[in-house]
Amino acid sequence: MWRTRILGVQVSEAQHIDAVRARLYPRYPDVDRYLVDEVIDTALHRFDGCPIRDFVPLLVERAATRALNASPIRSPRTEHLPAESSGAFAVVTMPGTFETGLDR
Repeated sequence: MWRTRILGVQVSEAQHIDAVRARLYPRYPDVDRYLVDEVIDTALHRFDGCPIRDFVPLLVERAATRALNASPIRSPRTEHLPAESSGAFAVVTMPGTFETGLDR
């Protein structure tokens, strides 16, 4: 199992990936955690068989962030836009429909 030392403490790759999950969950609160996990796991498996593992967690986080940013996987949000004629605000609902192709 791959391990690294940080401030004298051994940390496994799995612990680094768990830290990636902990950073991405709050960054994408409108995305189901199951889908965030799938994106992270898919990115992680791209590095299966690579002998040098030092930067895998960083590369996984970057790949997952890129995939989540590019993905239409979002729940519906509402935005408050100023109405033209008055000081009132209009509420516009942005659609969040999508297909993931993932079976649960």
